[in-house]
Amino acid sequence: MNSLRRKFIKTATFVGVAATTIGTGVLIPQRVLGAYVKAAFDAKDVNGALMASLGSDQHSASDAIKLKAPDIAENGAVVPITVSADMGNIDSIAIISTGNVSPLTSTYNLTPACEPFISTRIKMAKTSDVIAVVKADGKLYSTSKEVKVTIGGCGG
Repeated sequence: MNSLRRKFIKTATFVGVAATTIGTGVLIPQRVLGAYVKAAFDAKDVNGALMASLGSDQHSASDAIKLKAPDIAENGAVVPITVSADMGNIDSIAIISTGNVSPLTSTYNLTPACEPFISTRIKMAKTSDVIAVVKADGKLYSTSKEVKVTIGGCGG
């Protein structure tokens, strides 16, 4: 078989399958790549970020949320954070650094099949509180911890 003809058939088949998949809604770019809520990440305060990302800024403290973060971070560019929750019906988890110009660092939308456990690294501009906000049963619950960011790891 001619190699040009073989290449044409492969390309045409790929384009046809891709067009059919996108056309039927099975492959939606936003679902595949993740939804980006621009207003939430552009918010300049905690309440604005929560309102844009989770739909409310009213949150109450909860002991069912475990936030693990270092007391002192030697490098504010990579601060390890772990969030877990012992609650049911968790929809999403948001991580906020109050000292950042844009306080929302990340949000995670969870399905009922997911275990409510997030481990990530965030960027912190300066010493501030890190807040973990969990949306469960339509309500927001939170816990926080102060993380001291040092320059060069000297404790200053």
